[in-house]
Amino acid sequence: MTSRRTFLAALIATGATPGLSWASVGNPSFIAAAKQGDGYSLHGLTTEGQITFSVPLPARGHAGAGHPTLPIAIAFARRPGRYALVIDCTTGQVIRELTPPDGTAFNGHGFYLDGGRMLITVEQNDADSAGKLGLWDVEAGYKRIGEVSTHGIGPHEARLMPDGETIVVANGGIATDASDRTKLNIPDMRPNLAYLTLDGLAELVELEEDLHFNSIRHLAVNRDGLVAFAMQWEDDPSYAPPLLGLHRRGTDPILAEAPLEDEILMQGYAGSIAFAGDETEVAITSPYGGRMHRFSPDGAFLGSVTRADICGLATCGTGFLASDGFGKVVAITGGRERHLADHSVSWDNHIVAL
Repeated sequence: MTSRRTFLAALIATGATPGLSWASVGNPSFIAAAKQGDGYSLHGLTTEGQITFSVPLPARGHAGAGHPTLPIAIAFARRPGRYALVIDCTTGQVIRELTPPDGTAFNGHGFYLDGGRMLITVEQNDADSAGKLGLWDVEAGYKRIGEVSTHGIGPHEARLMPDGETIVVANGGIATDASDRTKLNIPDMRPNLAYLTLDGLAELVELEEDLHFNSIRHLAVNRDGLVAFAMQWEDDPSYAPPLLGLHRRGTDPILAEAPLEDEILMQGYAGSIAFAGDETEVAITSPYGGRMHRFSPDGAFLGSVTRADICGLATCGTGFLASDGFGKVVAITGGRERHLADHSVSWDNHIVAL
């Protein structure tokens, strides 16, 4: 086990400032990327939607990851992307710029593991979009130390399961051109949900054949291991398929459907997903449809919330924190909105909990 002294020494070597915590930048509970004027930025947010820090990004961001104790955030480029910035949020200084191995791209998501000693990045090969998780040793200055196959193509998000060892991965099933994001294999796409450890595959879950166009994209995991996954439909939008799946290991997935008229309004796209803080519901958002759909953990439809360009969604209090492309941040509990803040930014797709 690495000592605290050794850990702090390693952080000093990376350029981070020891002795500081998230309290040093206003105790944010979340980070979120945004478009700001002619540029892009990463922000800290409180549970009341207030910005506690802002740092510039070189290009459009997507999701991020926050160190569990230190005021350090990783900002990931939009997929397939070539940058992941390690940012000291107290100064805005980029203390490391991570680049994927040759022939590999980052896919917009990642998280810290083992108390912040390791960073996991979601990646794909340029040639065939085969997925992998990149492993980075934080204490060695974010040194690349290995990779693990995701057992699918086009992975997007990965989450740590409550056991602290298993990682669930959303393999979108889509091969993309690394230079211009062109989708290459839509007729043959095969999304899956993969459960991995750093030693290999533990369980693989695929959708029924008639839903193979439903790309599994984003994930939420509740405290007892129920996995919720958000999907994006890549075929005729008039089909209006379910866009939320629920899975517990060792069982078949449940596909949660809204009434047809509500499903049609989502336009085949779920952009973010989260469990409510009290875990009595799970929700997905569609910026294209301007809607949030709420479901019970057994898949029953509970209702919708209408908000133009809504996408960012995170667990907050007993309900949710949500953001939209017009700079607004709202709390949503039991289907009721409470306005929190307006900011001069256009929020990107995700709100990431710290």
